[in-house]
Amino acid sequence: MILNQSIVMDKNSKHMLDRRRRLLGPAYRLFYREPVHIVRGEGVWLYDQAGDRYLDMYNNVPHVGHCHPHVVSAITDQVKSLNTHTRYLHANVLDYAERLTAKFPDELDTAMFSCTGSEANELALRIARTCTGGTGIIVTDFAYHGNTKAIYEISTEDIPSDEVPEYVVTVPTPDVYAGEFQGKDGGSRYAECIYDALSLLKHRGIKPAAFIIDTIISSGGVVATPLGYLAKIAEVVREAGALFVADEVQPGFGRTGRNFWGYQIDDFVPDIVTMGKPMGNGHPLAATVTRRELVDEFAAHTSYFNTFGGNPVSCAAGLAVLDVIENEKLQENALEVGLYLNQKLEMLSEKHEVIGDVRGEGLFKAVELVADRAARTPATEITADVVEGLRKHGILAGSIGKTNNILKLRPPMVFSKENAEFFIQGFDEVLCGL
Repeated sequence: MILNQSIVMDKNSKHMLDRRRRLLGPAYRLFYREPVHIVRGEGVWLYDQAGDRYLDMYNNVPHVGHCHPHVVSAITDQVKSLNTHTRYLHANVLDYAERLTAKFPDELDTAMFSCTGSEANELALRIARTCTGGTGIIVTDFAYHGNTKAIYEISTEDIPSDEVPEYVVTVPTPDVYAGEFQGKDGGSRYAECIYDALSLLKHRGIKPAAFIIDTIISSGGVVATPLGYLAKIAEVVREAGALFVADEVQPGFGRTGRNFWGYQIDDFVPDIVTMGKPMGNGHPLAATVTRRELVDEFAAHTSYFNTFGGNPVSCAAGLAVLDVIENEKLQENALEVGLYLNQKLEMLSEKHEVIGDVRGEGLFKAVELVADRAARTPATEITADVVEGLRKHGILAGSIGKTNNILKLRPPMVFSKENAEFFIQGFDEVLCGL
């Protein structure tokens, strides 16, 4: 059912948009041609000022669902008793660190908390540079890792090519569907590109410090890394004296279904793992998890302090999120419902030629839209129309990729088969109307 064919903004929303532009400036981004005025959330649903509800297919921040009562209660109870900075002892911080590190192999035994994924990644780079003596960073060629100055410089999705520092080099996103290397051997050929990146750094006289990758590459098109890709690169960069950093801000905490962390697609252990957004279900919480010997080396040169990173309220939220994931079996749900959604999308692709590829893991999916299946020509304008059309059908999704022709689907982990059916029906109707 179409909510509002015209999507006309009401007077109050127009006023808010004018205020936002005046008060916040033009750099802040909004979704949709006519922005949505959201006032309430519950589970997988968001509600606008008119009372219309939207299925949230985009937002991984409320990992266990918008306003989950257990998380809300945990935050409320803790903020009633204490919230302060992190230079006092508090059980929540230790309890959360203990439960979080238990989700990793024994080697990754130490957690350092911050408020955002950007901060977590910046700390990872600081540790890597301190412990290796290098400065060079290798990233994929359309990556996003955050918005601090240091992390912006390695976020190749956003930074103009002429502003990329000399210490940053890229490897191609391992896209075996539409990239340079396709098919079964594409993954190994992409992995070999790490040698070229290391050679370029050497040519520039720069010692490598780290390779960093989001283990399902979101900005590059929700690309699940080919089997063996991560492990091979980890082996090569370590031989070169650098560290492997797994950015789990988006794929982590059971979203892939088969594993708790995205990097577990391969049998290896990263040197550093970073995480953020989903940890606190919307409450600011992030972490950098690594080996004790690296933290000891880092601490011998400097110290780390984050006023609010890992404060008692944030850690209460983090503990509650882990409770819900475990008690409601949300990782298992991601696997089951993710497979169901994949089947439905594959069936839809038989009906609509514009669907070129369906991919992803668990509840982290991509639908690549093409103007020509054989040529795999990006359908950029069509994708923009689809996103707007889904919004009219009460479904919120986004588009990504180098040519912005990939529909990104990343709902809260409480997403059900019934929710999947609602999405498929709406998506089918939008595609039929193209």
